[in-house]
Order: sequence, then C-alpha cells, then structure tokens
Amino acid sequence: MDIFSALMAGSLFALACNLDTVLAAVGQGARGIPLGPRELFTAAGVTTAVTFLSLELGALGASFLPAGLAEKLGGLALAGLGLWYLLDALRGKNDPPQEATRGWLALSAALAVNNAGVGVAAGVTGLSPLVASGCNFAMTLLSLWLGRLLGRRLNRWSRLALPLSGLLLVGLGAWQLI
Repeated sequence: MDIFSALMAGSLFALACNLDTVLAAVGQGARGIPLGPRELFTAAGVTTAVTFLSLELGALGASFLPAGLAEKLGGLALAGLGLWYLLDALRGKNDPPQEATRGWLALSAALAVNNAGVGVAAGVTGLSPLVASGCNFAMTLLSLWLGRLLGRRLNRWSRLALPLSGLLLVGLGAWQLI
C-alpha cells in the first residue's frame, strides 16, 4: 500500500470513528464544560492509544475475541453516556461539574471503547496501525473542537441541545448493540 493509499484509508477510518465524537462533544459543549488543552489532549490521547492497541490486536488476529463484543461494549458505553445527558437535562442540571476533566475523561473512555471494535476489524484488513492512529488523533482533536463549538453555538437552544445530544448518543449506542 503506497503512502497516499495508507493516508486515505487512515483518514476514512478516523472519520468513521469520530462521527460519534462530534455528537458527544456537542453535549459537553451544551453543558458548558470547558475544553482546555489538557482535556482536549487527554481525550484524543486516550482514544488514540486504545485505537492503536486495537488495530495492533486486529493485525495479530481478531479470531481470539468473541465476534461483536467490542462493538457491543462501545454501544453500551455511548448509550450510557447519552442516558447520563438525558438525566442531567431532566434534572435541569446544565451547569458544568466541579471537576470538568472527569467529564472529558468519561467521554474519552466511552469513545475509546467504541473505537476498539472498529480498530480490531480494521486491523485485520491490514490497515497501518501507526498511520490510522495518527489520523485518528488529528480527527479526534478536530471532532472534539467542532462538537464543542456546535454545542456552545446552540446557546439559544441550550435547553434542547443536551437532551438532543443524549438521544442521539442513546440511538447510536442502541444501533451498535443491534
């Protein structure tokens, strides 16, 4: 695979892995949770590390894992995060939590679990773990920034942004469970 093909495949992989990142970050932005460099790089670093490891695992042989387990765990994590957003919206709790980093860490853990299944599957296809992980890191940074920006821009509709994001995440999680 030439470098252009590897970069294109890695970019498409990263895009597919990060559509849910935008949705999740919309919820964080709607809640007003600050996104500083520490939170941004923590979330991107955690998801990328797990993605890299899952790509390596897939390259070694996904036949050792039960089929669909990682996707189901990722779906459960995203649905749980979405339910958390919905409960916060129902309780009228749109204020940023005292420890904002914990919110981004929980988000990065859910997204990392979600990327794990895709990473194993992509690793089996021969996708370069290094290239795909690098693309994932860049796409995660962009997706977090964009999602948070969209969440903040929905300020006028902020009462709807959090529950809408929660519903979308629950739907995405349920879709992965089916």
